[in-house]
Amino acid sequence: MKEKGYSIDLPYGELDISGDETAGFRPYQLLVSSIAVCSGGVYRKILVKKRIDYTTIDIEAEVVRNEANVNEVTEVHLTFYVKGASVAIEKLEKALELATKNCPIVQSVNKSILITEKVILN
Repeated sequence: MKEKGYSIDLPYGELDISGDETAGFRPYQLLVSSIAVCSGGVYRKILVKKRIDYTTIDIEAEVVRNEANVNEVTEVHLTFYVKGASVAIEKLEKALELATKNCPIVQSVNKSILITEKVILN
């Protein structure tokens, strides 16, 4: 425990978590990051398995929180910017649908948080 939050020692380093963003990652940021990174990792594996080449994938997350209640996360909208792919956008979208169904974090929270995902081909 720290003055403004908690610190967790992990094999790759220390992670500071706090409700005060000047003292560490806020819990909702970690939640959204977990959703985005899990989905992105599964998406990458599917693209590799389907032999769909790309250069990079960047993920942008938009978060909606219910300030009228306890400020819980109610929606997470993910946009996957796929660069360097030489396939039709429809193939990238189908792969993302498959990733959504196979991402354990998305499947863990999708009954309480609306998660949408879309692909933009750059």
